[in-house]
Amino acid sequence: MKIDNRFTYSDTQLREFAQTILDHARSLGASACECDVSEGFGLSVTVRKGAIDTLEHNRDKGIGVSVHFGTRPHVKRGHASTSDFSPAALRQTVEAAVAIASHTAEDDCAGLPEPDQMARDQPDLDLYHPWHVTPEDAIDIAKRCEAAAFALSPKLKNTEGTSVSAQHSQFVFANSLGFMGGFPTSRHSLGCSMIAEEKGQMQRDDWYSSARLPGKMADPEALGRYAGERALARLRARKIRTRQSPVLFEAPLASGLIGHFVSAVSGGSLYRKSTFLLDSLGKQVFSPLVSIEERPFERQAMASSPFDEEGVAAQQRTIVRQGVVEGYFLSTYSGRKLGMKSTGSAGGNHNLVARPGDLDLRGLLKKMGRGLLVTELLGQGINLITGDYSRGAAGYWVENGEIQYPVEEITIAGNLGAMFKSIVAVGKDTLVRGSRECGSILIENMTIAGN
Repeated sequence: MKIDNRFTYSDTQLREFAQTILDHARSLGASACECDVSEGFGLSVTVRKGAIDTLEHNRDKGIGVSVHFGTRPHVKRGHASTSDFSPAALRQTVEAAVAIASHTAEDDCAGLPEPDQMARDQPDLDLYHPWHVTPEDAIDIAKRCEAAAFALSPKLKNTEGTSVSAQHSQFVFANSLGFMGGFPTSRHSLGCSMIAEEKGQMQRDDWYSSARLPGKMADPEALGRYAGERALARLRARKIRTRQSPVLFEAPLASGLIGHFVSAVSGGSLYRKSTFLLDSLGKQVFSPLVSIEERPFERQAMASSPFDEEGVAAQQRTIVRQGVVEGYFLSTYSGRKLGMKSTGSAGGNHNLVARPGDLDLRGLLKKMGRGLLVTELLGQGINLITGDYSRGAAGYWVENGEIQYPVEEITIAGNLGAMFKSIVAVGKDTLVRGSRECGSILIENMTIAGN
């Protein structure tokens, strides 16, 4: 893999910095040490109504060092960080971590992962595709995207901006168990947010596309038109009366439901007993229609990696099989708290894929018959301890399987435990949002609070 020469340091230099840190920690008596060395650079442009709103070049770097003293169950840990890569700064950062460790309490779950869990193989997952876009070209892309939206209708009178971003980074992680690994990554995006107005009423909607490869992002004009169409479709929105009804979560929002599940079965929530899915391993949590896999080794995917933030090997595994939970998301620390092993999830999950059903969005609307299609959620009304769910929402009312009119100023409410079990369909209209890939999700019944 050819590395972009716009990086300040080579991979070899990053590895030398990491080794210097490990050696100095050992010389100061640390029983274990781990460090992360990284740098990144990028370009971000935002255009609004044909004019440049923001233009930003970013370049950053950093080193994080953790040292451990003692052996389990009597381990003290200290952490320090710096953005200065000079030899003196590296030494001072290690020494600061050592000083901090001397003042911390012993923790029986602290310490490095078990040696046999470290990643042995580090395949190239093709995650780095630099985009040599100039500011002028990025501005042109954003303008073309926005212009395509405005050309749809005179009702599209304003915008919250159209943004283009090209980001590149590389890192090396190393620890005193002999593990050292790292790789470069790229992440590029294009997003457009439009505002439609009619008879004094304004509505907004947006769309975005992101990819490792710039060539895999959506066509700028097509994305702009779609963002504009979404904003126009929300004009003449109505309020509806409070009722019980099926609710169809559009794919971008459906992935958020998967995200709530991940939070509920992640180590921190589990060992603190702050989740409604405590002791859910092996239990039926979802409808039998739901199966979710974790696929960390997908080439070019947005959340792929051969190892987690502790160097523990990632695992290709089934998280949910026909509604039954088969896996948690654990770091080394949270795993020890629970008397379990790390699942290679330090830093978060890798690519989660909800197995799609047979229906596209139109088919899901037909299956729902009468109910609410949700396309926007507002607020943060989720209680992971109880599972209670309440969010402001907007979308479309559906009758006889067809969209009738847009709705706004409503709240949808339920309990995640009940919602998961009452999923009656997962669509094949799959969409990748961050680390999750999911189609639209139809829930049999929820409370819709309106007038």
